[in-house]
Amino acid sequence: MAGKICMITGANAGIGKSTALGLAKKGATVLLVCRNRERGEEALRYIREEAGNDSVHLLLADLASQRSIRQLVADFKTRYSALHVLINNAGVLPPTRMITEDGLEMQFAVNYLAPFLLTNLSLDILTASAPARVINVSASYHKESSSINFDDLQTGQEAYDARKVYAWTKLANIMFTYELARRLRETSVTVNCLHPGVIETRLMHDFINGTSPLSEERMAIVKSMTIGLEEGASTSLYLATAQEPEGVSGKYFDKQKAVPSSEASYDETASRRLWMLSENILQRA
Repeated sequence: MAGKICMITGANAGIGKSTALGLAKKGATVLLVCRNRERGEEALRYIREEAGNDSVHLLLADLASQRSIRQLVADFKTRYSALHVLINNAGVLPPTRMITEDGLEMQFAVNYLAPFLLTNLSLDILTASAPARVINVSASYHKESSSINFDDLQTGQEAYDARKVYAWTKLANIMFTYELARRLRETSVTVNCLHPGVIETRLMHDFINGTSPLSEERMAIVKSMTIGLEEGASTSLYLATAQEPEGVSGKYFDKQKAVPSSEASYDETASRRLWMLSENILQRA
């Protein structure tokens, strides 16, 4: 990965930090996108030291803010002339409904719309840097959502259920991946998504508690599936660095293998509708 420039969001903790470390160990120039400067700088020092790689840098952005994402891309383009790998890793799962500065529900804004915006704003430099790879971190929990409720994207019409919203935003990640792959079919930019596994992170803690705690039985099931951070980062690293997925696009991976996602995720009509609605929301900002 020497000479390759990789950007990863949510890189100060969890599998994001572990993925960034793996990329740095392989010699890549790694750009850590973090919201909190102090935590970002702590992760930066750790990764540089552990990897023995000084080509690791910090970029600050609040992914809940469209203004901040646009500034992130503008700052990036003034400093770098290429982008070979973009990993949309960051995610949130607040227990109560929260609204961003743009008037959007928090999970929708961070888990789905932020990757949509960041990727689209970066397509010109990704295309110019091709072959390039876009990797979206989703979750197997997307299968808990049978469809996108286009009449209530901001989930304000019924009682807020954090896990339900998480499921549909992760479904949206996959639909975005497939639609973008179709749109980039004639280019050398590939787009894939993945399930990282169930990992002992803050997000998992938020998931277990959710709007209401999981039953003891379901909590025991979740905990029995837990894997370590290194294993959780392995599929992201595989898609970012391995030769095997070169040229492969529009796939959902689990344990470094392409596997089927939910039936709902293959609905091309719904995917195009979600894309157009996303563009409309961003244009109104």
